[in-house]
Amino acid sequence: MAAVREIRYGVIGCGLMGREFASAALRWRHLLDLDFAPKIVAVCDPNAAAMTWFQESVPDVRLATTDYQDLLADSGVDAVYCAVPHHLHEAIYRDTLRAGKHLLGEKPFGIDQPANERIQAEIAAHPDVLVRCSSEFPFFPGAQQIVRQIAGDAFGTILEVRAGFLHSSDMDPQKPINWKRRIATNGAYGCTGDLGMHVLHIPLRAGWMPENVRAILSNIVPERPDGQGGMAVCDTWDNATLFTEVRTAGQRFPLTLETKRIAPGEMNTWYLQVHGTRLSAEFSTKFPKTLRTLSYAPGARQAWQVADIGYESCYPAITGGIFEFGFSDAILQMWAAFCDEVANGPSGMRQPFRCVTPEETGLCHQVLTAALQSHKQQQAVALS
Repeated sequence: MAAVREIRYGVIGCGLMGREFASAALRWRHLLDLDFAPKIVAVCDPNAAAMTWFQESVPDVRLATTDYQDLLADSGVDAVYCAVPHHLHEAIYRDTLRAGKHLLGEKPFGIDQPANERIQAEIAAHPDVLVRCSSEFPFFPGAQQIVRQIAGDAFGTILEVRAGFLHSSDMDPQKPINWKRRIATNGAYGCTGDLGMHVLHIPLRAGWMPENVRAILSNIVPERPDGQGGMAVCDTWDNATLFTEVRTAGQRFPLTLETKRIAPGEMNTWYLQVHGTRLSAEFSTKFPKTLRTLSYAPGARQAWQVADIGYESCYPAITGGIFEFGFSDAILQMWAAFCDEVANGPSGMRQPFRCVTPEETGLCHQVLTAALQSHKQQQAVALS
């Protein structure tokens, strides 16, 4: 077996997703026959208490700091995972690139389009650094089957595509406000900034860039408890539905995108539906081992089929194929894709599906910026 390349990571932002990332590193041996492995050696968070879990649970952590510049100055850090509020993306991402560290950042890759463009310019100035954006749900086996069907032109003429990410996390109007409910820290995109890249990952990878968008945005709970006995203005969009139109390869079809934080009963539901003249396919994380398909030939009977999907991951794992795939598995697979590209380059990856590219985050910002304009004008907006 080839020698294993160790990639030393720093984690900036020690909240929920930072811990998920660290947990994936700790279970790396779950994956089989890889020639690369991550090691988390440094962590940073302005709240020193947030780093306690890492110091107690991750044996290789040797640096814990409240100043991310200390982490970036550490020559023993090769790559950075950054999970911080959106208003901090631009400064930290650009500083990470200037420090020569590979970067896996969180969406939306800048609080707004100008911030994303400045990040893109910094990326162009540092071509030797690999930069990708986090989006784990397309690594579910059902989503990957649809990715392969798209690549194989299995659908025929596309009739319609629907993609969404639905939460019920804000149903309770007494839930205290946090940074995602404030424009100053989340950005004017609201729910689309945090969730939009997840729903656009596969459509953009397929080349389905919308040429226009009509957006309906809703601020359903305009104020929330401030945690100090009073109420605070909640000025971000809770729910968004984007009706877009795609023109590609001689085809024209509607692409509907849903991002909602107030979707009754939805815990954390990501879905993708592609309907075509030869094949239709639907997958949702609500039913993580189920893929619905309808194959059609002219004159034949139309019937949806439901098939169970086992643990059919991009990177082979010790889990048997008959068992179920879950959220933590998707994060492990996403991180494997990033490490693979760091270690072996785009052409040497063991499988072809990459994490979100910086260019795709730029396209996402175009869609989300047009959505804000569309809602304000109450009409469809063309994308350049």
